[in-house]
Amino acid sequence: MERVLPERLYLDHAATTAITPAAREAMARGVALWANPSSPHAEGRAARAALEEARRAIGTAYGWQHEVLLTSGASESLAIALGRAVAGPRFISAVEHDAVMRAAGEQAHVLPVTAQGLVDVAALREHACWSSDGARGRPITCIQWCNSETGVIQPIAEIAEIVQAAGGLLLVDAAQMPASDALAAHADFIAVSAHKRGGPPGVGALLVRDLAALQPTGGQERGYRAGTENVPGVLGYAAALGENEPDHRELRAILDDAIMRSGGEVVAKSAPRHPAIGSYRLAGMSANAQLIRLDMAGISVSAGSACASGSLKPSHVLRAMGWSEEACREVIRVSFGRTTDRSAVQRFISAWRDMARGARVLAA
Repeated sequence: MERVLPERLYLDHAATTAITPAAREAMARGVALWANPSSPHAEGRAARAALEEARRAIGTAYGWQHEVLLTSGASESLAIALGRAVAGPRFISAVEHDAVMRAAGEQAHVLPVTAQGLVDVAALREHACWSSDGARGRPITCIQWCNSETGVIQPIAEIAEIVQAAGGLLLVDAAQMPASDALAAHADFIAVSAHKRGGPPGVGALLVRDLAALQPTGGQERGYRAGTENVPGVLGYAAALGENEPDHRELRAILDDAIMRSGGEVVAKSAPRHPAIGSYRLAGMSANAQLIRLDMAGISVSAGSACASGSLKPSHVLRAMGWSEEACREVIRVSFGRTTDRSAVQRFISAWRDMARGARVLAA
């Protein structure tokens, strides 16, 4: 008898989530506007008009009344801000995304975090005071609002107050967070991404408070990024931001409780966390083994952020939080999206408990 495989259950929405119907429709309209938006003829002007309307919609979704530079995604936005900001020392936290680590370079000053993954505010204040003499130029601090591996949410308002009091610039990586105006009063730069929000991959934006704080390079996007704008992608991004995202607090609480009751460990369980992201350790079973077992059961999750999940190195995020190398290798990430419901969470819990029982048998 032919084996019937279970329907796939996707719980890796923090890596990328499905394009929404509204975004697909908007992208189709964008494809019809195939002309280069920089061209002066009628077709180019039509494409430009649609592009600018979408740009305004993206800014409005984030409560942003300043400049919106369209990019290929959050990684490029972060690279532009960190690489071309008119600033002196670069400060980043020890739990930033790999894209920040690369863009900031080896000369960046790394801020420690607590065992719960929160930026050490006392250390930030000390560094801010050290860097505020102006001799090395205006400092820029980059903080990921919601950590892509653990879901820990940083106290951006408090961080911004310290950075601004020292005369510095604040760059916020908001790729994992829903569109919100919560950063409008705090950040100088905000990096955002479409494919985390139901838009297409390959599209994002850098929100800039003052273009004078950024060195231009020529080309499109007011001279701050070269390359023909992705009109279909930008229209899709704007449309996706217009759709509401569900609140997954109850589902994540159910999952957290089930993991702990089954002998697992919830990463940073005492910290403020994104309601759609959970990070869990199953002692005695490697993350790779867990991913294989779950994939065979038709369930998709990840180990750490998507950009680093294929690496053999232990998570630098968990290591910065004080986790041992062995423990780091036993952690997986589960993340919810618009299609995730209670039955999906219960199915994952059942599969996880099967793995936990197997791990206990192996350890006996």
